Amino acid sequence: MAQETTRDDSDSPSGSVVSPIANGSNKKEKKSSKDKSSKKRALSSGERRSSVSKPARDPSDKPTDDSPSKKKKRKTSATTAVVPPTIAEEELTPSTSVTRSPSPVIDFDGLSRPSRGTRERLEETEAQKQERLDKMKGAVRTLLECIGEDPDREGLLATPERYAKAMLFLTKGYQENVRDIVNGAIFQEGHNEMVIVKDIEVFSMCEHHLVPFTGKMHIGYIPSNAVIGISKLPRIAELFARRLQIQERLTKEVANAIMEILKPQGVAVVMESSHLCMVMRGVEKTTSSTITSCVLGCFESREKTRSEFLSLIGVNR
Repeated sequence: MAQETTRDDSDSPSGSVVSPIANGSNKKEKKSSKDKSSKKRALSSGERRSSVSKPARDPSDKPTDDSPSKKKKRKTSATTAVVPPTIAEEELTPSTSVTRSPSPVIDFDGLSRPSRGTRERLEETEAQKQERLDKMKGAVRTLLECIGEDPDREGLLATPERYAKAMLFLTKGYQENVRDIVNGAIFQEGHNEMVIVKDIEVFSMCEHHLVPFTGKMHIGYIPSNAVIGISKLPRIAELFARRLQIQERLTKEVANAIMEILKPQGVAVVMESSHLCMVMRGVEKTTSSTITSCVLGCFESREKTRSEFLSLIGVNR
């Protein structure tokens, strides 16, 4: 028969019984003394505890990269205004950003998307203007010959000059300055309700086929106390329409320009137009129309504000 063996108190190395409760209290005392010593070291070194959303259990604790303070700091830095590059920088390093910018790339003299030819035309002398016109007339005469017409017949004698002058007029927006058009017509009125100018007639040239597309544009914005002269909104639309365009870019450029000049709470632009490149050629759909929109600021972030604008211009009917 096996005999049960009992452990005597003397079997322990120290000759005393180790109690689990006593062992836990010893650990607490060691942890408490460790906390006090680390606190003394932090106070003696003058180290300041970083602020976080909740107090740290240990004064020596520091927030990690995922702490709220770090996230807030990164978010603030992400919204910092980006300084537009100079003309030389634009030519050397073309923009590759895919983020949505609140303003277009407008250079120091107010031109939007300026090219080398834009500046040459803007700064040319009278002799250079005549040289440009003669060059265009020769190109139109060549086109007439290529399609099988006689450019010397009575009805076509002045056509090359007429067409050249018409094309220069239809693309005059390249030389116009956004800030000159606004001309300081921004007034501090303390107004912060929606302002809409609707049914603005727009005529532009399709850059793919060099034929017109026409329609109407609706512009709305919510001021941040400052309002702009209402005639300036159609003028801004005219500036960007009088160049070779596509409707999508035209809509976006008008919205971005207003956001850049006025700095409102938000801007919304909707355009509906008919494109002759798909009416009188191609698919030849005479009843089709194209609608584009661009919403920035509070119009983009608030669905109710956007719906109110669309309802007021009649899109939601």
